[in-house]
Amino acid sequence: MTDFDALAARLDEAARTAGAVPQLTREGPLSLADAYAVQRALVALRTARGDVPVGVKLGFTSKAKAAQMGVFDVVAGVVTARMRIADGAGPDFPLIHPRIEPEIAFRLDADVDPAAPAADLTSAVGAVAPALEIIDSRYRDFSFTLEDVVADNTSAAGFAIGPWRGFAAASDGLDLGNLGVVLEVDGVPAQTGSTAAILGHPLRALAATKRMAAAYGLPLPAGSVILAGAATAAVPLAAGSVVEATVTGLGRVTVQRPS
Repeated sequence: MTDFDALAARLDEAARTAGAVPQLTREGPLSLADAYAVQRALVALRTARGDVPVGVKLGFTSKAKAAQMGVFDVVAGVVTARMRIADGAGPDFPLIHPRIEPEIAFRLDADVDPAAPAADLTSAVGAVAPALEIIDSRYRDFSFTLEDVVADNTSAAGFAIGPWRGFAAASDGLDLGNLGVVLEVDGVPAQTGSTAAILGHPLRALAATKRMAAAYGLPLPAGSVILAGAATAAVPLAAGSVVEATVTGLGRVTVQRPS
């Protein structure tokens, strides 16, 4: 019988000490359901230390990245209060081999019961913003299987959110499905793309979030942040670097990693 708590403790220790570990699946098979059980145990360790879940993040929302991993569905993880970085600031927690990517963030202004068939996540969204997510696999060489990455809370490490804009106003005035995205590192463009890379339209990430939350028991109270997925490929987050994401019509968000 798989000891989910022991596997979670190993990943938790790796994150807290910035010491990468071998893939869990090297020791034996791990089903996707098992992987989410490890993820729940991992988040429970954080909450036991006083951290608080504040939202959900999606992974593999890019068709190219999903195809590369040989998967045909998104994965979900939990973001917590201590992962949040103020716009313009930097992470104050250990990192192993971090990467950073531009995203769209949504904020729920009403509670949603993901298990309720009639619940509509889109109608609960009150605001949208540009975001940056730091991903940092706890596995050696940033290498993992689908089950490994799910167990590792989809490599969640940190996130920063730019200025919020009212969702209704943004939806009326902008085509959220095709906004230009530029990722700059130290003032030099490193990646360009479009919000269309997020499942073809970032609003589709809301339906995916509701489905994943219902399947794996992820709560969606008012105030929750939803990180919809990457709009470009991730780039390394080097010590001392300044990374800025610009989403046309939504604005900018910046992360500066300390030297």
